[in-house]
Amino acid sequence: MMASRYGYGSRTIGKDDVNYRMHFRMINEQQVEDITLDFFYKPHTITLLTCTVLSLMYFAFTRDETNEDSNLWVGLILVISFFLVISVLAFPNGPFTRPHPAIWRIVFGLSVLYFLFLVFIIFLNWEQVKSVMYWLDPNLRYATREADVMEYAVNCHVITWERILSHFDIFAFSHFWGWGMKALLIRSYGLCWTISITWELTELFFMHLLPNFAECWWDQVILDILLCNGGGIWMGMTVCRFLEMRTYHWASIKDIHTTTGKIKRAVLQFTPASWTYVRWFDPKSSLQRVTGVYLFMIIWQLTELNTFFLKHIFVFPACHALSWCRILFIGIITAPTVRQYYAYLTDTQCKRVGMQCWVFGAIAFLEALACVKFGQDLFSKTQALYVVVWLVCVAFITFLCLYGMVWYAENYGPREKVCSMLATLSQNTNKPLTYTSVTRGLKVFLLFGHSLTSNGLTRNLLLLPSILILV
Repeated sequence: MMASRYGYGSRTIGKDDVNYRMHFRMINEQQVEDITLDFFYKPHTITLLTCTVLSLMYFAFTRDETNEDSNLWVGLILVISFFLVISVLAFPNGPFTRPHPAIWRIVFGLSVLYFLFLVFIIFLNWEQVKSVMYWLDPNLRYATREADVMEYAVNCHVITWERILSHFDIFAFSHFWGWGMKALLIRSYGLCWTISITWELTELFFMHLLPNFAECWWDQVILDILLCNGGGIWMGMTVCRFLEMRTYHWASIKDIHTTTGKIKRAVLQFTPASWTYVRWFDPKSSLQRVTGVYLFMIIWQLTELNTFFLKHIFVFPACHALSWCRILFIGIITAPTVRQYYAYLTDTQCKRVGMQCWVFGAIAFLEALACVKFGQDLFSKTQALYVVVWLVCVAFITFLCLYGMVWYAENYGPREKVCSMLATLSQNTNKPLTYTSVTRGLKVFLLFGHSLTSNGLTRNLLLLPSILILV
């Protein structure tokens, strides 16, 4: 009574609070539901503490300390290692649990370290930054900008098979493979094609700052957009459709008695535990969803731009470890980031972005800030009109893409809803379904209508007219 009078009593947790915490936990602290080997999912905190302390004692008293550079390297590596140990113990799992939640905690820990490193770099001067780079790799003293030694978009009117084939190098394959991975993350033809096209426009508008953005029209339109990017998008979306149609029932490795089966189950641990049908936009979406998709496009373009501005301003080649390690690292942390941002954008119960998404956004802006600070001579040549027109073009193409997605949802959305519903039925009834037979799907819908009711999915009965239309 007294606590209630003076305001010291605890607030009763309502249903909305429980739902909010549950939805946020699903994207920020996903739990493992199919534990097959208990040993790999127990904390082992005392064992981990003992191993770390013993390893620290060993390196502290046995190594040679006469080399100062070696002392710095070993100290830095051990600091990073101990921080990652704390990451495994304290940081959230994120939205993924395969192959193991500890992997994604380490990924989040590395992203936090990179974020802190960028904060540290921003408060150095140019000479100090170069000293850090030369300490990491002394060969960077002799690095030159690619734009200073190469020519771009020369003799574009000369089109021969030899010249076209010469463009199919490791970078063309990286475009193809990279867009395949991007399609696996975004899972939308509309957004993938929009990002692909707007990126080519981005290259045109920033060509006055980065000469290597200059390309021949046939290289930009045919080789980049249609072949490399388009082929990668098709491959990634084909894999997405295949994974959407699969039925996910995971057996414990302890229940498998053959050696081949155990090996296969161990390999499958590196595949998704489930696959979510993604729908970024629908006819009933609010203005907030539209703005969120536009922000998603801008941050994506900014991250891509940072790749080129960083190697141009800080002078290291594209084949250097600083370049490809960053690209690989950004690609890895993009996976949980996109999942968390999608949940925040589409789930009304999710009121805040996940931690990995927050750190990714901070990294993107800090990289851009570092480029602007240490590339003031370069950005002094910026044409403000180009940047404004670029933002307007990206906005226009984004809204055009969303309009196309709305039109597609209104005309072909029922078919996709039926397939998604049948996939849910297949998982609930433990029976595989054939989607090519609409009549069979209708029968399954009628037979397992009780399953829909028991799972609180009675609203899917509204899809019955859609099934009849497809027959």
